[in-house]
Amino acid sequence: MRPLQLTIMMATVLLLSACQSDYDWHGKDISGLMPDLAFELTDEDGNSVTAEAYTDDVILMYFGFTYCPDICPTALAKLAAAVRKLPDAVQQRTRILFVSVDPDRDTPARLNEYTAAFDPRMIGLTGTQKQLQALTRRYRITYGYEQPNSDGNYNVSHSSAIFAFDRQQQVRLLQRDDLAVQQLYEDILQLSTL
Repeated sequence: MRPLQLTIMMATVLLLSACQSDYDWHGKDISGLMPDLAFELTDEDGNSVTAEAYTDDVILMYFGFTYCPDICPTALAKLAAAVRKLPDAVQQRTRILFVSVDPDRDTPARLNEYTAAFDPRMIGLTGTQKQLQALTRRYRITYGYEQPNSDGNYNVSHSSAIFAFDRQQQVRLLQRDDLAVQQLYEDILQLSTL
């Protein structure tokens, strides 16, 4: 083979192998569009925790509240089911972080009971309004409280997006809550290889 032909053949092989390694995500690829994972919150054991506690884990972060009638439990159940499908080694390095934006009602004890109903790897987090506002501003989402009814109950409006971070704590995906368990599973599995 002549040098030019060899160079063209090698370039073609490299290009084809690069194309094959690209992954067609089910969620929206937001790599580089938002900052790395960072927070200081309170976990479900009442301890102060930062993002560094989850270094080298794939992180699936969802904002909600335990009194949520339907959206939160549905999304969290699907996430937990997707994680349970993963190989054991990947499950051990995957964390679902459920961040409650209703700190007045969602105490650490309530969060612990709530997350345990879905999966032992799910971790409930909350914080002061200042901490929660800093985190939600960081990822460009909002939340708000409706007027309490006569019983003192109220609803909380919040984002239903799932933020997926790779093991280097870089944000990679924005997963919609309408994705199927299989789609979530495939994205999480691929994310674990990055």
